Amino acid sequence: MKRWYVAQIYAGYEEAIKSDLLRRVSDEGLAEYFGEVLIPTAKLKQMFEVVDASKGEHQLFPGYLLVEMEPIQEAIRLVTTTPRIIRFLGGSTPVPLSQKEIDRIISQMKGEVAVAPKKSEFTVGSEVEIDEGPFAGFVGIVDKIEEENEKLVVMVSIFGRMTPVELGFDQVKR
Repeated sequence: MKRWYVAQIYAGYEEAIKSDLLRRVSDEGLAEYFGEVLIPTAKLKQMFEVVDASKGEHQLFPGYLLVEMEPIQEAIRLVTTTPRIIRFLGGSTPVPLSQKEIDRIISQMKGEVAVAPKKSEFTVGSEVEIDEGPFAGFVGIVDKIEEENEKLVVMVSIFGRMTPVELGFDQVKR
């Protein structure tokens, strides 16, 4: 019975690896053991509007490929020996995805489940507690948020003066 498996691959080569794998399946005559090969992508929704498809196409799992196949030794070997495929998730014996997991991924790909861009949990003017670094234990006010770098500029009172301190998202908590 064909099940879905996750293969870890070189990120950025998803399309090339997919076409190489499909070509090898055909060349080796193992097509009866394989189903679909998917690169999970979805359109991002922004403020209830679908973003332009060229900008809004978002890989759900960069560096991974979903392969529907029967877990026979020849099929496993074919996938793992394909260039730029690192391994199956689950180690030497691949672990299949549950039907619930694959249904959710496919519904995201079809646009039935909204995939929103990751939003920062921080807002300018909010109070945060510093968890790590030389200012651990201090409380400050968020002055600036750099989403793309996951950095914050937090104003901290040091010796009675408000001083800007640059911190990573992982160094503070709300």
